Amino acid sequence: MLKTHSAGPELSVLTSELPIPDLGLQPVNAFLLRGEQPMLVDTGMPVDREAFEEALWSLVDPGDLRWIAVTHDDRDHTGSLVSLLRRAPGAKLITNGISLTRLSEEFEIPSERVVTVNPGSRIRIGDRVLSFHRPPTFDSPGTLALFDHGAGTLFSSDSFGTVLPENVPHFEDADAKEFFEGFDVLNRAIAPWTALVDAEKFHRSVQALASLAPARLLSAHGPAVAGPAVESLMDAMARIPFLPAWLPGADIDLEAALDALDAQGPQGVPAAGAA
Repeated sequence: MLKTHSAGPELSVLTSELPIPDLGLQPVNAFLLRGEQPMLVDTGMPVDREAFEEALWSLVDPGDLRWIAVTHDDRDHTGSLVSLLRRAPGAKLITNGISLTRLSEEFEIPSERVVTVNPGSRIRIGDRVLSFHRPPTFDSPGTLALFDHGAGTLFSSDSFGTVLPENVPHFEDADAKEFFEGFDVLNRAIAPWTALVDAEKFHRSVQALASLAPARLLSAHGPAVAGPAVESLMDAMARIPFLPAWLPGADIDLEAALDALDAQGPQGVPAAGAA
């Protein structure tokens, strides 16, 4: 069931969850930044489309939404994208060129409604300055993290996420041991290549984000983290290459989990023709 809560001034989280068999729940978050030019970061899962849009439009008028940032092209980040672009004619899509190419395999998105960015890009939207970065762990080559310089908020896409017994809104609401156990699982599962990388180079990618001194870290797959706890997540991320390799036989198949959830239909009702 999709819920909303606040993660800071003018910042709302639209959250759902994806059951991962034998492991727990993976949070699935999108984020609405209000202000001079409201922006949505990611657009939820297809299975939540109706509830997602109802929740979103209760927070912002479609005519006021100006930007939709898609951190990468996976379905749990693009579930309502086309519908939102249709309902919000003044909104433009911000994403990486690789993600746009992949999205174009399924959706027709007018070029005049797209702004493409790369790691290192920096843009101003109304009263906000955003920079774009490569997060340390990712499962798509087009993945971007966004940093809101005025608010000090880092939107880290899949990176820094976790799997928990219960989806909670804030880091302090979770059991720390369970959070970091799930953190080690998810960040290796989405990026099994971390077992092959040069640990020093990987650490530099973590330091690059830490140097932004984020006041708040918001993962698409974790509770909101703020204050000193952000540093503890940076430290945990730097240890990922030193952990045992994620075994192929134990991989979390997120695509299969999404397919199973889609087959259930809204509120767990089996879709027509589903087994």
